[in-house]
Amino acid sequence: MIAAGPLPALWADRPYHRKWLLSQAEALMDFFQVRAINPKGGFYDLDPTGAPLDTDNPARGIHASARMVHCFAIADLMGRPGAADVVDYGMRYLWEKHRDQTHGGYFWQANDDGPADASKQGYGHAFVLLAASSAKVVGHPLADRMLADITEVIETRFWEDSHGAIAEEFSADWQPVPGYRGQNSNMHLTESLMAAFEATGETHYLRKAESIADLLINRRAREEGFRVAEHFNENWVVDRDYYHVNEMFRPAGTTPGHWLEWARLLLQLHALGGKRHAWMPEAATALFERSMTLGWDRQKSGFFYTLDWQDRPEKTAKLWWPMCEAAGAAHFLNAHVPDAFHEESYRTIWSKIADNFIDRDNGGWHEELTEDLVPAYTLFPGKGDIYHALQACLIPLFPATGSLTKVIRENGASL
Repeated sequence: MIAAGPLPALWADRPYHRKWLLSQAEALMDFFQVRAINPKGGFYDLDPTGAPLDTDNPARGIHASARMVHCFAIADLMGRPGAADVVDYGMRYLWEKHRDQTHGGYFWQANDDGPADASKQGYGHAFVLLAASSAKVVGHPLADRMLADITEVIETRFWEDSHGAIAEEFSADWQPVPGYRGQNSNMHLTESLMAAFEATGETHYLRKAESIADLLINRRAREEGFRVAEHFNENWVVDRDYYHVNEMFRPAGTTPGHWLEWARLLLQLHALGGKRHAWMPEAATALFERSMTLGWDRQKSGFFYTLDWQDRPEKTAKLWWPMCEAAGAAHFLNAHVPDAFHEESYRTIWSKIADNFIDRDNGGWHEELTEDLVPAYTLFPGKGDIYHALQACLIPLFPATGSLTKVIRENGASL
């Protein structure tokens, strides 16, 4: 009889936990891979049961189209049958329907008839860069053209060198929409710039990512005690009174889920940049601690969606994506800044995801719960997104040194 050795200290190193995470990733891919395909092009948003929310010429958001490309490029790297077909389907829709062949850039929404919302938004363009970068890693034939195209658009239309970040929004013919600069679009561009650097080796992508991180975290978040401000004026002065009707993309107040997302991104950026910036692990640790102490509901669990500027819960819904970002952040912190608090948080987060967010009856994950952890559909009407949950499941299975496309390629999808 062979004596069993001691259990690894980290859950991410335990064979059962790794098997469980992989099974959850597989279930998500099973849920979205076929049923999200719109036969007229692009992808459906799904309702809570996994049926299309709208089959009558629905608008396809560019971020959703691009995220499907990214996620199924990851699946293709892992060897999932049929994943390459999803990548191809999404890439062709981005190139043929979202891309503005008259003025350049990419429409925010498209449908069967053309642009449903022709605005050019930084958030959407960030995800096109992510899709093109991930598609390049798997060798899609459109990837190089799209990567060159989106890079030129970001550099010539969105990038503001005087601030070291991007503008937010333009009309279809590139008239600026004045008065606003946003954290969210720049955060996701940081993610995408790192992926582009990993896919190409071109350091200008990495330098832009470092510039955005320095502005938003090392300066602005540090000034707020490592609370990440969401909304700014054109000079990157915090706008505490900002209000927008779109609470999905621009909620008022602060959003602890983004503090968690930045914690992971900073550590990834630190690793990719040769660990040149000592402030990044410090900031990542502070952001995670702030989110867990101010954003976590200690009575009922889960992260409040938003806080006001006095750190009081404002929008008390519990969304799936902050839980996902917390899991990824805790894994990166365990690798780069080991601490018992990070591992304890990692276990708590995954336990609450398992208890409350995974939909064992219909498949997929509940994207929105009430404050009392009951499924709700006020902000998110169904299950429109695989991106956050899939990454949360897979990030802990690989070294915390880069994007999933990078670490899977380097490690041969070895689990």
